[in-house]
Amino acid sequence: MASEIAPPEEGEAEGCIQCQKGSKLVLFVTGRCHWGCDYCPLSDNRRESPDMFANERRCSNFDEVIEEGRAMKATGTGITGGDPMLDFDKTVEAVKALKLAFGSEHHIHCYTSIPIKPEQATELGEAGLDELRFHLLDLSLERYLESVTAADKAGICVGIELPAEPDKEEKLLALLDELNHSPVQFLNLNELEITVGNQENMDVRGFNLAGGITAAAEGSAELGIKLKEFAKGMSFHVKFCTATYKDAGQLRNRFRRRGEATLRPYEILSDDDTILFGAIPCSLEDASDDVNELSQTLGLIDGWIRYDASTQRIEFPLSAAEEIAEHLSVPVMMIEVHPTHERLEVGSVHLNSLR
Repeated sequence: MASEIAPPEEGEAEGCIQCQKGSKLVLFVTGRCHWGCDYCPLSDNRRESPDMFANERRCSNFDEVIEEGRAMKATGTGITGGDPMLDFDKTVEAVKALKLAFGSEHHIHCYTSIPIKPEQATELGEAGLDELRFHLLDLSLERYLESVTAADKAGICVGIELPAEPDKEEKLLALLDELNHSPVQFLNLNELEITVGNQENMDVRGFNLAGGITAAAEGSAELGIKLKEFAKGMSFHVKFCTATYKDAGQLRNRFRRRGEATLRPYEILSDDDTILFGAIPCSLEDASDDVNELSQTLGLIDGWIRYDASTQRIEFPLSAAEEIAEHLSVPVMMIEVHPTHERLEVGSVHLNSLR
């Protein structure tokens, strides 16, 4: 089942509330980033790439981005990278395009590690950006204060988002005092993750996995909880987001939301938030006759059976496939795909034993 959505905490950022519901489109505008953070989890196929992705879909223009947003009934968008400010014009264009397509209520937040110029903050505010999250490279507000203040004056909700690095406790505690009574409205702390993209760097720093099925670094959760407790009574809200919840919560909820919005009549959504249906392999030349015969035999109306030329198979309800499997001498299968634009196939099971 999809992860239960916890009620929002008082003062929690709107971007986080929508992400938890899985209702935010994730727009990757550029892979460009010249900071080289050793904990960066970005995959090699996106690192330094100029390509744009909406959720898992590679997009060549904003029309395709909007199409993906509509496919999941997005209530908002999170703009990420790389660093979106390294392609500033494209980021501004993205904000404008999304607001035009979905309306002013479509909530947009954006990430950056760059202390942007005041005039850039003004331009982002005029474009309609709702929330700007700064990643402080030196774990200090001083270098970013002018940018933070300008964004706040431009009507943008300003926050800080950082990983809870177990060996940076002293600096993070000092940062809490810096943020108190500043224009910053929230601090998001993410559990540090050890991934394929950063494992070598994490090994050098002596970080181990916390254990179990999580990719979290040992000690990160304890630090995040400690910082959240320490910040009670300060002028900004602190949220700690675990690695498990990001994967099993936010991502799963987004997958389920997109699946529910795009299911074909003959498909069902599994408890794992994948799409299931029945299928029979079929050549293109036999497709018309075989589809007609199956439709009549099973009593299926238009929309409940279709031929997919790209995979060369007839697709129809799983329940019908299970019913007829043992009566046919051709393979009858259960197909499982992700509810993404590419519909990545993650499993196939033969339902009949062929003689």
